[in-house]
Amino acid sequence: MTRWLRLTSAGAVSVVVVLSIAAFAAAPAAKPSRAPAVEDTLLRGRFLVISHVCGDCHGGGSNPAATGWLAGMTTPRQEFRIGPCAAAPNDACFKTRPRNLTPDNLTGLGRFSERQIFNALRYGLRPGETPDVEITSAVPGQGNFPAHPKYLAVPMPWTSWRHMPDQDLWAIAAYLKRGVKPVRNKVEDSEGPPDFWASAYTVEKIGPYPAVAFPAASENRQQ
Repeated sequence: MTRWLRLTSAGAVSVVVVLSIAAFAAAPAAKPSRAPAVEDTLLRGRFLVISHVCGDCHGGGSNPAATGWLAGMTTPRQEFRIGPCAAAPNDACFKTRPRNLTPDNLTGLGRFSERQIFNALRYGLRPGETPDVEITSAVPGQGNFPAHPKYLAVPMPWTSWRHMPDQDLWAIAAYLKRGVKPVRNKVEDSEGPPDFWASAYTVEKIGPYPAVAFPAASENRQQ
């Protein structure tokens, strides 16, 4: 009798295990979420966009939930006046306008690749006039850098952003392309000099990329 009970108990356990496996196999597969690596990249890009106050110029301030988040200029108050008129209102000026950074295909960044956005952040090159290629030099005419570059309008601070690590710039590009909802908002192109700001972005004026090795002449290494 004791032996029969033992066998019965063992059989019951086997049946439960089999039924559990069958139920698990029959259950519908959970819908896979976005890959963790992709999610991490988008979150990193989002953090950088917020902490580097992109929204202060391009819309939405520091609030991704705001209407018009990164949608570009929507009111004249967002327009910049670059040139002598800053001191003398009647003098000439270039009017520059924050562009639509959402992935809208017609009015935003949707028609550009993440590589073109990366090149804009690293080299200051307007994505609409720059091929979708890897650039390996900051010298015009070398390493796929355009011989006659057309730069982003002032005051876009790409001259500081270019020193950020590659992975951070790629994260920003990924967030702008894949982490933001597209908004249809056509922004009039910025005005600028005939050389598209090339004379303002010489090495003598903005320094080299990469930056000179530490410690530079104005720096001190702690002993």
